[in-house]
Amino acid sequence: MVAADQTQGQGFGQPGLLDRERIIADAGFNRWLVPPAALAIHLCIGMAYGFSVFWLPLSQSIGITAPVACPADAGLMNALFTTSCDWKVADLGWMYTLFFVLLGSSAAIWGGWLEREGPRKAGFVAACCWCGGLLISAVGVYTHQLWLMWLGSGVIGGIGLGLGYISPVSTLVKWFPDRRGMATGMAIMGFGGGAMIGSPLANMLMNGFKTETSVGVWETFVVLAVIYFLFMMAGAFGYRIPPQGWAPAGWTPPAASAKPMIAQGNVHVKDAHKTKQFWLIWAVLCLNVSAGIGVLGMASPMLQEIFGGALFGQPELGFSDLNPDQKKMIAGVAAGFTGLLSLFNIVGRFFWASLSDKMGRKMTYFTFFALGIVLYASAPSLAHMGSKIGFVVAFGIILSMYGGGFATVPAYLADMFGTKFVGAIHGRLLTAWSTAGILGPVVVNYIREAQIAAGVPRAQVYDYTMYILAGFLVLGFIANALIKPVDRKWFMTEDDQAQPSGGTIIGSHSASEDVGSGGLDAKVLLAWLAVGVPIAFGVYQTLQSVVKLFG
Repeated sequence: MVAADQTQGQGFGQPGLLDRERIIADAGFNRWLVPPAALAIHLCIGMAYGFSVFWLPLSQSIGITAPVACPADAGLMNALFTTSCDWKVADLGWMYTLFFVLLGSSAAIWGGWLEREGPRKAGFVAACCWCGGLLISAVGVYTHQLWLMWLGSGVIGGIGLGLGYISPVSTLVKWFPDRRGMATGMAIMGFGGGAMIGSPLANMLMNGFKTETSVGVWETFVVLAVIYFLFMMAGAFGYRIPPQGWAPAGWTPPAASAKPMIAQGNVHVKDAHKTKQFWLIWAVLCLNVSAGIGVLGMASPMLQEIFGGALFGQPELGFSDLNPDQKKMIAGVAAGFTGLLSLFNIVGRFFWASLSDKMGRKMTYFTFFALGIVLYASAPSLAHMGSKIGFVVAFGIILSMYGGGFATVPAYLADMFGTKFVGAIHGRLLTAWSTAGILGPVVVNYIREAQIAAGVPRAQVYDYTMYILAGFLVLGFIANALIKPVDRKWFMTEDDQAQPSGGTIIGSHSASEDVGSGGLDAKVLLAWLAVGVPIAFGVYQTLQSVVKLFG
């Protein structure tokens, strides 16, 4: 019977190189090889956060030293196809929107496919989409066709983002049932760190490729595509999944009475969205991300407009009093602030997700919301007091909780719905990110414009924004308080749970204690060095920028 089922699941002959059956771990496999494989993919696709490094060079790709302005009456359609004038930063910025809309929607659409086919195939497709999108964008820059950039990096690359982002989630949760938060935190930390590595690397490449006839962007896209493809392929082929029924040696699942917020069964992906818990967690993520992403997107102008001349030792000068050279000076200081926030975002993903293994997911989110409300509400006072250090520390903690929310939510879903379909369920939940990516920046940007139009001083234009974002967190606190264990009626039967996510019975691999065991051996050390060296490079580059902030 087992052999028949295997043949049915694999088709004729042996399973293909990318098939799920091919990557079931054998005896001797060390589970600590999986997190660096996930990091290899996340560090590459995380460059989506750093794409703004290309906007200024691209806005003068024809003029080279200065933008060639389009006619005043030229609309968006002209920008998509023109070869005679330079693009506006606002038109280029739509790629950033496409990234995160496509990330959430593709993760939702293909999350179930990922569970059936396995993380290797998903990682492979993600690499082809993300790196292929960069190559298409390179052609778009070379031929000066904005629509090709939107299609390449925005749409095709955005699909790669979604698949790459969720590819390791289910696998890591299954490999580390004893440390779910820490495992997902390690991987999702990489997405936050991608820009920290990619942005300075892209700057170096653009400066190296820059000539009298090129700003160096299309060449940079090609080099990044090759580098990212190699790393992402290494990550995809490094994925392994545990045999059915596997558990770490010496670990037993907690009793239902001991941890009622951790499910003892599994909810099918087709039923998860029918529960109120799914939509409450959706609201929790959306509200937490809306508050954080609104600040992250405006971090640089916010610091400049609030502190003005205080950033270079002349607090008596407001932002409106600065001359062009002084504004250029504080822009460099603000870049250090943005880099520092990115570092808090990255560290927070690992710190808070790991801490959630001790505190529990619900209490961790309570901490996010309660502490966030205090910090957002106190930010205007810190600004008016001129407390630069207090302001920076407050927003550093806020951004750590923003990143921590992303890293903790997969473990929250695994606690609520079980581990069997957590990757697909997580994919659907990421539509909350797409929503927040619109809601947060819109609130911050439009209120800022309204305040400026009303004549409010630049140092005070963010006061109301901070209070409104604190209100978002109040709503998130309430939504989190309403989350209770999932009703037993939604859990799969024992017969259903005997089937793996792909729908076939796997009988050729043993769930022995030899699988997944082991510590820091040579292979693990090399795997972690492969991702650790780029991370160290990014941290070093970031700290160099941060020195300007407090120098």
